[in-house]
Amino acid sequence: MDRQTIQSLKLTFDDIMHITDDGVEYWSARELCKILGYGEFNKFIPVIKKAMISCENSEISVLNHFAEVGEMVPIGSGAARKFKNYHLTRYACYLIAQNGDPRKDEIAFAQSYFAVQTRKAEIIEQRLAEINRLQLRDQLRTSEKRLSQNIYERGVDERGFGRIRSKGDAALFGGKTTQDMKDTYGIKSGALADKLPAVTIAAKNLATEMTNLNVETKDLFGETPITSEHIQNNKSVRKMLGERGIKPEELPPGEDIKKIERRLKSDEQKLARQKK
Repeated sequence: MDRQTIQSLKLTFDDIMHITDDGVEYWSARELCKILGYGEFNKFIPVIKKAMISCENSEISVLNHFAEVGEMVPIGSGAARKFKNYHLTRYACYLIAQNGDPRKDEIAFAQSYFAVQTRKAEIIEQRLAEINRLQLRDQLRTSEKRLSQNIYERGVDERGFGRIRSKGDAALFGGKTTQDMKDTYGIKSGALADKLPAVTIAAKNLATEMTNLNVETKDLFGETPITSEHIQNNKSVRKMLGERGIKPEELPPGEDIKKIERRLKSDEQKLARQKK
């Protein structure tokens, strides 16, 4: 394929992408059929079926990627008839390309196009997840800083803050202390929260904010009542997670937050240089 053909196909694939009112993108199988060089939709159906089998073999829900719909299709003289169609996700299109006739230039291009598009989406989703985790970690830092200030103003020193936080962790992690969880995750240095998965960071933040609120509202004073309050709040959050089948101490660790921060900062610097 020459450069002009490739550019033309890319524009065509971009043009036939649809977006629902909810912002979900999809491709029409009948439109894709023509672009991929299949003159008749009936000849394209076996390719779709093979792609569905590939999807099923990968233990991915076929219904989430191949939505069967009925659409009115023009049949001439201003008349239309209802025909079966499929609304396809990007991943479904990728599988169709992989199961298409490799002798067709359109199929060869589609294999590359949808593979690249799928990978781009994966990278974006990963980046969004990383940014979300960073934001949750920042929120936890803020709430713990506020807790530290609250308890300092109420007669508790820095060591007392450490004990309160550790006992809160033990309540959240089913009896495992902060150090126990560090050992579980193989953390030699740094904060436990830097390697916690997003849901656990959010859980710790909720419990800490609850403690802050009640310490301030009830005007609790001294290590003992504040510790009791923090333990109860962490137990409440643990119970809520447990009702959804989540045990924080059994969740795998996430990538070290500091590594993510460095990577994102490096990517931002590269983008800034490219714009110059």
